[in-house]
Amino acid sequence: MGRELQQQVSLTVEQLVAVNPYNPDILNDLEDFVKEQVSSVTYNLEANLCLLRLYQFEPEKMKTEFVAYILLKALMAMPAPDFSLCLFLIPERVQMEAQFKTLTVLSHYLETARFGQFWEEATKSRHILETVPGFEQAIQNYIVHVLSLTYQKVSRPVLSEAINLNGPSLDKFLEHQVSNNGWIVDKSQSTGELIILPSSQFNHPELKRNSDETVPLEHLTRIFPILS
Repeated sequence: MGRELQQQVSLTVEQLVAVNPYNPDILNDLEDFVKEQVSSVTYNLEANLCLLRLYQFEPEKMKTEFVAYILLKALMAMPAPDFSLCLFLIPERVQMEAQFKTLTVLSHYLETARFGQFWEEATKSRHILETVPGFEQAIQNYIVHVLSLTYQKVSRPVLSEAINLNGPSLDKFLEHQVSNNGWIVDKSQSTGELIILPSSQFNHPELKRNSDETVPLEHLTRIFPILS
């Protein structure tokens, strides 16, 4: 082991990536770091991209289990475009393997808001998805994000299908959203519960218009001295 590498051993994986991301000697460290991200429910895109690039340079050392972990973690990061960034670094022959074709299909369903189809496919692929803790909750959070950008109100059945929860599990989810995120559950509807989502400039366009028409504070501070 060279003197320079000995000095690098004491560095964190993030520091190793920053110092020399193309050093093949850090490949095992990066694989261990992927395992750590999975077990601790953390995420580091730069380190994962670095590992995929090193696999490109040394394809004989590629381990598909780590590629799968990276893609699953990237899906969990939606709406960030991380999945596409990672997929771009994976050889086409690997992408054509069954598990990676499945993940690509799941990504497409999420991007096109076909949530019912996503959960249907996910049910068939639990052996892949359950390898990463927190996957289902992360996807539910993403779907809620999409719904919040699109709708002012959603019915309970629509929400139930979108996030794949029902009965007591959905009740618990709604209680959390009401307590922490400003959701309102309207039970007075004759057709069933109606969930009222927090207002934003996306689901209430007039808020954006009003915001755009407001004079910024820094402009007012410039005007007031002139008027005085």
